[in-house]
Amino acid sequence: MLPESVIHVDGLRKTFVVPEREAGLRAAIRALFRRKTRPVRAVDGISFDISPGEVVGFLGPNGAGKTTTLKMLSGLLFPTEGDVRVLGHVPSRREKAFLRRITLVMGNRNQLQWDIPAVDSFELNRAIYRIPRRDFEEIRDEVVELLEVQDLLHKPVRNLSLGERMKMEIVGALLHRPQVLFLDEPTIGLDVTMQKRIRSFIGTYNRRHGATVLLTSHYMADVLALCKRVIVIHHGRILFDGALAALSSQFAAYKTIGVTLQDGQADLSAYGEVLRRDGETFTIRVAKADASGVTARLLAEHQVIDLTIEDPPIEDVIELVFAQEATDGDGEPIGEPTA
Repeated sequence: MLPESVIHVDGLRKTFVVPEREAGLRAAIRALFRRKTRPVRAVDGISFDISPGEVVGFLGPNGAGKTTTLKMLSGLLFPTEGDVRVLGHVPSRREKAFLRRITLVMGNRNQLQWDIPAVDSFELNRAIYRIPRRDFEEIRDEVVELLEVQDLLHKPVRNLSLGERMKMEIVGALLHRPQVLFLDEPTIGLDVTMQKRIRSFIGTYNRRHGATVLLTSHYMADVLALCKRVIVIHHGRILFDGALAALSSQFAAYKTIGVTLQDGQADLSAYGEVLRRDGETFTIRVAKADASGVTARLLAEHQVIDLTIEDPPIEDVIELVFAQEATDGDGEPIGEPTA
């Protein structure tokens, strides 16, 4: 374990034993007397360290092992194998000193009391965490102001929209001012405006309190806005751990050139694969090694009004990482962690 690590994971595995049977009444009756099971490895020997104040994206498709990992890090699940330390604690022991310093927010789970106003649920959290009244009111008012939810405090939770409810869930999760935030899809199902506001809040909380954040999200805008480092996981194994900026440079074999010409009737197929054409603007895909040469040719051979060179979207790059795993099959992590 690195001395400065807030989160330390070494060889972490989680295997579930699940029942299985064939379809049909006969198979159902047979299963009553002789149940067949099979092991399913949800997390398969992952290792990483996260330093104080880091905001790390934990990415992967559904079923990759992200939520299972977060549940082990927060102490909700006991690992099958491996060593886990969060703030120096073993999460599965669920010690009070540990629980007071971490929080887990799951976008598809409701933790507030459904039939009472959120402000009453906050009072319950104050009692559970034994937060002094003055500290509680200071923290509550700070988070409420940052999320702009003053007018929602006295509404029953059941009467809130999904976005409003998610905001109140975040307020409740931060009342004890945790040092480590495990955020599992915190913006799922929210509109673009609400996603942006919650992203802004997470960034502000991180900077103001130096909190360490491990974030899972299927919205790449969340990752791009908050995370300098990403861990990509698939089939329970880490495929990449390193700087977000390194993903494109390491895996994307092409760049896209957007060019607007004075003569919009030109044929640019000789320069690369023309992906789109919108009036006088073309989007061309070229090999990364050829990008500078193609750009020089375009500028020399055409009257160019505007030209941009971009890496492919991060979603496409992550798909390339998954594709490489399918080809290599070795599951070795690629890239170096960044502090």
